[in-house]
Amino acid sequence: MLNEPMSSLSQNCSDCPIRHRAVCARCDGDELSQLEEMKYYRTFEPGRTIVWSGDRMDFVASVVSGIATLSQTMEDGRTQMVGLMLPSDFIGRPGRTTSAYNVVATTDVVMCCFRKKPFEAMIERTPHIAHRLLEMTLDELDAAREWMLVLGRKTAREKIASLLSIIARRDASLQLRGTQGPLVFDLPLTREAMADYLGLTLETVSRQMSALKRDGVIELQGKRHVTVPDFNRLMEEAGDDADGGLLV
Repeated sequence: MLNEPMSSLSQNCSDCPIRHRAVCARCDGDELSQLEEMKYYRTFEPGRTIVWSGDRMDFVASVVSGIATLSQTMEDGRTQMVGLMLPSDFIGRPGRTTSAYNVVATTDVVMCCFRKKPFEAMIERTPHIAHRLLEMTLDELDAAREWMLVLGRKTAREKIASLLSIIARRDASLQLRGTQGPLVFDLPLTREAMADYLGLTLETVSRQMSALKRDGVIELQGKRHVTVPDFNRLMEEAGDDADGGLLV
């Protein structure tokens, strides 16, 4: 689900695979019809920039499938990844004319875009959409604060486990299931992308993934197909409580 091809994704709002988590989650039939009139889909290949920091944005969008990174570039050219955009996450801010971050596709990305002016007008007359957007923004803020802990204080093993828990929990949510029992998903990030995002070397990522596999925390088929036999155990390895920790 995290990286489903465009051909298998419905373009009808009522059948959208992320609708229960997206900004339009509480919209009724008439409101969905209004959104249909202002929406369009865009696809991006891995490595392609979706928007540069400072660019004018004439759209807002929900990630339907795939993963993108948020990053900021310093004056000397160094780049720091500051977040991941996962399916159902929202790109852009109503009322803000430019992007605050570089947004780059890490995998094949499909986005459901809304023309900004009509979307802003709809928010003004539809309070529950504005309320849902506020909820998502606050969740994003909480996740960003937690991620500061991941990058600043956690060990390499805890960082890897934290990232795996984020992806596992989001995948389970998109499939409308809980985290009880084994969780199975395809890891949408390469080891190189994981290293860049976590501030680790490629060798450290590979070593820690192998250690988590050896200790039975995860099972791996190839480099991407992951099974988490016990989510609580993974959360313990991440240094988080099973009922708390990172918000996704």
